Amino acid sequence: MPQQSFTVYVVDDDESIRRALGRLLRSAGYDALSFESAEEFLDSVSGLGEGCLVLDIRLPGMTGLDLQERLVSGGTKYPVIFMTAHDNPHWQERAKKAGAVGYLKKPFPEHSLLDAIRLVCGRRGSESGEKNGRGEPPSLKWEK
Repeated sequence: MPQQSFTVYVVDDDESIRRALGRLLRSAGYDALSFESAEEFLDSVSGLGEGCLVLDIRLPGMTGLDLQERLVSGGTKYPVIFMTAHDNPHWQERAKKAGAVGYLKKPFPEHSLLDAIRLVCGRRGSESGEKNGRGEPPSLKWEK
């Protein structure tokens, strides 16, 4: 049976990051949609399907952390992988507490993002009954 496509939503205010991640994700077989702000993503979220969110923390206007919290409080759940060029231990803790599944420091190796997304896809499969080799759902690793 062919694998159902999986969409990765990239939210970053830097156009070069959005373009580069879009190319990387499409080359890895994912659908990729990009947004330059949290507000732009929120304006579109009702028409979007399943997927995961690759989200910059520092955005103009609403921050990535604020977006994640707003989505969760509104009942819209996307697995979130945060990325940031401006690391802060407080942000890491806040992201973890809000349920983020990943935290990547820019610049990060391509494989780190792709590994995190593959694990998110594995988690999605485990919710429909798929398990890893040990009979349990796969878990994501939190990069420090």
